[in-house]
Amino acid sequence: MTSLYAFVAGPLAWAAFLFFFGGLCYRLLSMLRQVRQSEPFIFSYMSLRYSLRSILHWLIPFFAMGWRRNPILTGVTFIFHISLIAAPVFIVSHVVLWDEAWNLSWWTLPDAVVDVMTLVVVAACLFFALRRVLRPEVRFVSDASDYLLLVLTAAPFVTGFLAYHQWPAGPWMTIAHMVSGELLLALIPFTRLRHMLSGWLTRAYIGSEFGAVRHARDW
Repeated sequence: MTSLYAFVAGPLAWAAFLFFFGGLCYRLLSMLRQVRQSEPFIFSYMSLRYSLRSILHWLIPFFAMGWRRNPILTGVTFIFHISLIAAPVFIVSHVVLWDEAWNLSWWTLPDAVVDVMTLVVVAACLFFALRRVLRPEVRFVSDASDYLLLVLTAAPFVTGFLAYHQWPAGPWMTIAHMVSGELLLALIPFTRLRHMLSGWLTRAYIGSEFGAVRHARDW
């Protein structure tokens, strides 16, 4: 068990980070190369000002018209993404690991708050899954990979919650938590989860086109 834990916490974790950062760099370079080959004129009107303006307005809940049209989906989406990022970054146990490995530390959230955020992420994944089943327009563009991604996203939070509360007791749930988190991290650049990178670039492109070319708002 000790050797398995050492492998998961060591080489497997390094491999996950390598796939994550290497994959994101590959995706970024591929997108830029594709744009240069197919639509090089885009670079002529890309604007930092209009890009940031668009991104800022779409980061504010219910500010953009698209957010206001779907208030329930908007609320769930924002709470989900905030919890998805904040829970693993600011949980005490993860910060302790960073401090022990790299002498890096930052403020943490109370365990009770992280527990709530964890349950929010799991509940939101169930909401997104049900939405894909119940809404015809969403079900039409969904396939098995979409549901699998929701399972992969929820898995580190479910296993982490169970491991923290020791349900059941033992090291296996901790290892399952680590493996599921590393698997999710490694797969992000190669699945639809890569929107964590491409979403910003798409919003920058749309903001630049509307602002610099159409002289209109995109929110």
